Amino acid sequence: MTRMVPAADLFGFHTDFRVPVFDESDEHVPEVDPAYQFDKSVTMALLAGFTRNRRVLIQGLHGTGKSSHIEQVAARLNWPCVRVNLDGQLTRMDLIGRDVVTLRDGKQVTQFQEGILPWAIQRPVALTLDEYDAGRPDVMFVIQRILEHGGKLTLLDQNRVITPHPWFRMFATANTVGLGNLNGMYHGAQRLNHAQIDRWNIVASLDHLPPDVECTIVSARAPDLDGSVISAMVAVANLTRNGFRVGDLSTLMSPRTVITWAENVDIFDDVGLAFALSFVNKCDDAERPIVAEYFQRCFDRELDQPSTHVA
Repeated sequence: MTRMVPAADLFGFHTDFRVPVFDESDEHVPEVDPAYQFDKSVTMALLAGFTRNRRVLIQGLHGTGKSSHIEQVAARLNWPCVRVNLDGQLTRMDLIGRDVVTLRDGKQVTQFQEGILPWAIQRPVALTLDEYDAGRPDVMFVIQRILEHGGKLTLLDQNRVITPHPWFRMFATANTVGLGNLNGMYHGAQRLNHAQIDRWNIVASLDHLPPDVECTIVSARAPDLDGSVISAMVAVANLTRNGFRVGDLSTLMSPRTVITWAENVDIFDDVGLAFALSFVNKCDDAERPIVAEYFQRCFDRELDQPSTHVA
């Protein structure tokens, strides 16, 4: 059973939207993160997807929280949500299903084992396709049919046509919106068929959070850390993101990395050591001087210089 609830009561911004909320929960409903900060435009796009059964694709750099945004909207709607990563190893049989040999009454028998698509499409589930632009062509054409409103799934091997559950929803995240690896940042990203992209009803873009909002999130996770230290940490993170955009760095700090850094400061009581262990050691050796310069600009000391108590 579902009930209609004002979206403003759930997401903290003004809107006249009313959204369906499930009365009962199950194991597939994501856990609510009370400190999560919602981007209004992306949240409205997702709510349109949940409420009006629109197919929603979220585009943005990695680390912007595209998948977690979908999950946190689903969590507040008490809506089951399942994520599938479209990496190069995912096959058509993983999506559709395959024949498997099992024992029944002591005899070997062959039976069809459903893949994730037949399983999800028959249930009140929000299916999220992560790394959508990294999917193999044969996999993408399987998905194309069910992208249409009310699109049915045909299982040729079973002579079955599956009609979607009324509360089945479909979302995806991507880095390039089907344009391929134009700037060399996303190896493995594929150019997508225009007919495939055209079937997504809504395409939303998600960037990194404003600094003050990100500081609020980090403070909620590390309440004992001084606010000025957190501000400097977020400033470093934004420098890495700008460096990534212009090609100076091959990696960047996501909000998750900043939170990890803050938590490690609490452990080691040294902001520089925590930074090295949380991010610097993940960087290419040739790029570490650039990262050290970012740190020096924001903290007014060298990275390898011991710090005093920072909390």
